Amino acid sequence: MGIISWIVFGLIAGYIGSKLVNKTGQGMVMNIVLGILGAVVGGWIATTLGMGGVTGFNIGSLIIAIGGAIVVQVIYRALTGSSQL
Repeated sequence: MGIISWIVFGLIAGYIGSKLVNKTGQGMVMNIVLGILGAVVGGWIATTLGMGGVTGFNIGSLIIAIGGAIVVQVIYRALTGSSQL
């Protein structure tokens, strides 16, 4: 995937993940960053578990990326000391 695709994919995954974790999100830029990081983390976790990874712009990859974004959001909120879930 190209860089623009990763940004759009990260925005979507980060937005959905942030809404599932804390309902308000972290802002567009932080949602993109955490979403892209979440796609990488989700892909690594899925590959480690033998499920495959983020393979392109499809539903399966989006679900993996959202799962990773949720993990990253929870870790981010724990590290920044936000108590609201």
